[in-house]
Amino acid sequence: MPARRVGGMTTTAHAHTDGARTSAPRSRMELFRVAPDIYRTMSAFQSAASDGLDPVVAALVKIRASQLNKCAFCLDMHLTHAREAGERQLRLDLLPAWEEAGEQGVYSERERAALALTEAMTDLAGGSVPDEVYERAARHFDEAELARLIAQIVAINAWNRFQVATRAVPAGLAAERSEQ
Repeated sequence: MPARRVGGMTTTAHAHTDGARTSAPRSRMELFRVAPDIYRTMSAFQSAASDGLDPVVAALVKIRASQLNKCAFCLDMHLTHAREAGERQLRLDLLPAWEEAGEQGVYSERERAALALTEAMTDLAGGSVPDEVYERAARHFDEAELARLIAQIVAINAWNRFQVATRAVPAGLAAERSEQ
């Protein structure tokens, strides 16, 4: 189908079963194709950050940062991975309200400390990470784990920003549209 430029985005018309046509957005850029060295380096950093970090904590951090950064691509990917790894849907559903849900036992204190650090590092509008947030995380993670947790938060924020800037199309959405 012919592609056309709309508001800086390349779109392709797709036919639905009812005969209506919609414009499906495409990513502005595919980082892995345009700058494979940057993609490989970021992937290596992501892998190093995850190595030795509790995979459940890592998943929650990735999802929460992606929610805060409004990254549909990363949310689609990390929610899918979390479900495939056996994460309960209720915990995924309540993640935007993790503080209240945590008080009700949905998240462990360790997970809540990681989520508080994630929020503080993702939204730096108020300045640096507050001491009480850092110290809370330091009580639940040894120094090596804390370094990896911080690196994980840095990595997902970097990925979010790449995907948001390039308007990366979530894989689930792309698959859904290809079926239409």
